[in-house]
Amino acid sequence: MVSVKCGRCGELSQKETCVSLSETLPLSQGKGTTNLIQKCKFCGREGTVTMIQGRGKPLTQEASESGKYCPVMLFDCRGFEPEGFIFGGGWKVESIAGTKYEGVDLSGEEFAEYDEKGECPVMISNLRSKFDVVK
Repeated sequence: MVSVKCGRCGELSQKETCVSLSETLPLSQGKGTTNLIQKCKFCGREGTVTMIQGRGKPLTQEASESGKYCPVMLFDCRGFEPEGFIFGGGWKVESIAGTKYEGVDLSGEEFAEYDEKGECPVMISNLRSKFDVVK
């Protein structure tokens, strides 16, 4: 989920917007699809957010320990600027021993389990996000 700001009037959306790779909509002009079409409630300008597959990377233990941000998704935003990312459900987590966890909910900004098979703790905490402009 993301919060967006209108590129014309600067109005910040009052609620978070869910963007999903599995949901596509036809563009109102031209050919192609997008993952979100939304109108600004203040000025009426329409904007789109398209998720670009194959440009993100999994967040690894090494990247996490380095303290650097890891680009997990690329968004093509037209008419809107992303302001914030809200972690929610549906994440996939894999322990260093290879045990996989599906549908992990990170809305509480933390995940902790013990991998019985691999005999190791599995933890995600201190989640942060940022948006960088890519040209």
